[in-house]
Amino acid sequence: MNSEITRSSVDPKGVLIALLIIVLWFSSLLFLLNYQISWSDPLVYLGVLIQMHLYTGLFITAHDAMHGLVSSDKKLNKAIGWFTALLFSYNFYSKLFPKHHEHHRFVATDQDPDYHDSDNFFAWYFSFIKQYVTIWQVLLMAATFNILKLFLPTENLIVFWMLPAVLSTLQLFYFGTYLPHRGENENKHHSTTQSKNHLWAFITCYFFGYHYEHHDSPGTPWWRLWRVKESQSIENG
Repeated sequence: MNSEITRSSVDPKGVLIALLIIVLWFSSLLFLLNYQISWSDPLVYLGVLIQMHLYTGLFITAHDAMHGLVSSDKKLNKAIGWFTALLFSYNFYSKLFPKHHEHHRFVATDQDPDYHDSDNFFAWYFSFIKQYVTIWQVLLMAATFNILKLFLPTENLIVFWMLPAVLSTLQLFYFGTYLPHRGENENKHHSTTQSKNHLWAFITCYFFGYHYEHHDSPGTPWWRLWRVKESQSIENG
């Protein structure tokens, strides 16, 4: 792996990319919440997919903050991590932070909160969700929904605000946890990796299909993981 990748400063690009994702999420949501829904309109389904992808981007940004990769300014880095985690259905950064670092420290063991000793997708997903969804999130989402529906169409709130959030958890789980860690992986990170295809890797999960690379270089922000993949491909011939 090219050490120049990990030594490169994330400033100011990390903050700018984080702000871009936040602005795109807000802008898209504002537009879609006022969009006339017709089930024969393909733009409705495209809107759900776009919003799902932007939700995933919020979580990936919070994830990078947990590794100190949004900004070298610790207070700013943490603030952006807190904010993007809250936007992702009221996740709490203080709860996510220790669990994610346990995942890195104890990957694919009984002490790994993201791991399940089964390759059963549904059992693993249910276990994954139990680790992170709290009653406070449910209550806050319910309260926000009931307030917002006083001003916005209920159907739009469900289709463009709530549904993409749920689908995003499936996207994150499937491409960022289930595929990389299922089965027996005897390498040092107990992880597999997606075949090199940078466009597909971005679309599916912001390059986190390159999961071995993330565990091998946790100091690399998501938007540079493709470079780690390139570097390792060259090293492996």
